[in-house]
Amino acid sequence: MTENKANVPGSGRLVVTGDGSHSVWNAEVGQHYHSIFGARQESERVFIELGLQEAWNRFPQVSILEMGFGTGLNALLTLQEAGRKQLPVRYTTIEAFPLPADEARQLNFDELLGTDQLAALHEARWQSWQPLTPTFSLFKHRGRLQDFRPDDRYNLVYYDAFAPEGQPELWTADIFRQIAGYLLPGGLLTTYCSKGYVQRNLKAAGFRVEKHPGPPRKREVLRAILE
Repeated sequence: MTENKANVPGSGRLVVTGDGSHSVWNAEVGQHYHSIFGARQESERVFIELGLQEAWNRFPQVSILEMGFGTGLNALLTLQEAGRKQLPVRYTTIEAFPLPADEARQLNFDELLGTDQLAALHEARWQSWQPLTPTFSLFKHRGRLQDFRPDDRYNLVYYDAFAPEGQPELWTADIFRQIAGYLLPGGLLTTYCSKGYVQRNLKAAGFRVEKHPGPPRKREVLRAILE
């Protein structure tokens, strides 16, 4: 998969993906934060089209839990879409190892999306609600998913942990049972990972699993509904 990788001047970890948007290489787990075939396309397909838009069809108001704030791309796309639709979103995100500020400043998402909120997302205070726009409020939780104990329940989970090869502990039936306890009835979970054992673990945790066509170079992605 290295043929689509290009180093960005000034960063040993920043890469340009196939659709021109940035991703970041994490040497600790040996993976990129987003698909190298198109970070923006992956996030738009998995989290906005299959997640956010479906949640708006099902619920009068949407509260989101994101596993893996990472580059902030999923949050930025959600903020942008909430403003475009004029529909409020409460957005909680979990991150154990935030990107260094100098790397976050190099990301090109604002330029590509025509936004100016990426810095505000990365610079927002941890452990408190921040109303960033009239339609988007952000709560950033610094820590591990395994230790997270929310005060709220959610309509939608963006499950964007590193792939099972890098973080197998985040793809077990037990962790999905934990997440199921955070969701309201009929709540949704979307993820880019469609491995067979991930599907089985979601089903064991009480989810009904749907397979959907993925973004470029990805045959299938998942949407799971809590039954």
